[in-house]
Amino acid sequence: MKKALVTGGAGFLGSHLSRRLLDDGYEVTAVDNLYTGSMKNIDRLLENPRFSFLQHDIVRPFDGEYDEIYNLACPASPIHYQNSPVETTLTCVMGMHNVLERARATGAKVLHASTSEIYGDPMVHPQVEAYRGNVNTVGIRSCYDEGKRCAETLASDYRRVYGVDVRLVRIFNTYGPRMHPNDGRVISNFIVQALRNEDLTIYGDGSQTRSFQYSDDLIDAMRLYMDKPRAEIDKFFDEKNLEVPVLNTGNPGEYTIATLAKEILRLIPESKSKIAMRPLPSDDPRRRKPDITLAKELLGWEPRVPLAEGLEKTIAYFRERILDSDE
Repeated sequence: MKKALVTGGAGFLGSHLSRRLLDDGYEVTAVDNLYTGSMKNIDRLLENPRFSFLQHDIVRPFDGEYDEIYNLACPASPIHYQNSPVETTLTCVMGMHNVLERARATGAKVLHASTSEIYGDPMVHPQVEAYRGNVNTVGIRSCYDEGKRCAETLASDYRRVYGVDVRLVRIFNTYGPRMHPNDGRVISNFIVQALRNEDLTIYGDGSQTRSFQYSDDLIDAMRLYMDKPRAEIDKFFDEKNLEVPVLNTGNPGEYTIATLAKEILRLIPESKSKIAMRPLPSDDPRRRKPDITLAKELLGWEPRVPLAEGLEKTIAYFRERILDSDE
């Protein structure tokens, strides 16, 4: 039986990945410091004898023998990482170092969850993996953006110098059940505001665009990528003249924030919410859209869940969690 470690395993995406690995027959250990993760996300998983949980901050070294390590540990919403910028940078860098050291010592394969934020406010559209980005190194978002860029550097050097089998996915906006209700991300913000009959807050004029990927689609990509033989991955990226095995994972459908707000209000017809405009935050990207050509070619993967369908499932989750807590 294969053993997998999921860092950030009690978080939004980590809990979905842990469930998928259990379904696939793995023995799974989730490690999380519970800064943004929640035990509620894994309460049902704890009933499975093949699942265990360790409360630990991966900024500190850890032990264990694993076949696969999925590194998802890091606050990923602006509210959370801007509230703890030093800890965010350390999680990205020291956490990545400790993951890679564990893999180096045991021969584990690593899949690292990077981010579309490494492209910054992109001057290339849509964003391709070869694009090096346009990032502010000292802004309020830099702890996350630059932390993730440095994590990619560490992963690349451990691969080159020590031969660690590491694969990277740059995740574009992802949503779904178990999102933190107060994480400041646009979909969770809009849904919670609409359910509470509060104004939907749009920053800027709403013309900035994002691409929204449902969580199940991302987990499919992660599992397909980890299951690929290393020789096949190396050959593929060599032929593409790319130094590092990194794939964009996202939904190439592109929507303005204003369009998203209207769609959520359409799906919550009882809401009395209106749309309110606020000033655009510093370094907020104007456009985001992934080019997923490489993921299609290597994995045979592309998103399957349409935005309206994914939003309906996410709204149903928040209806139960938010409305019950407000009573």
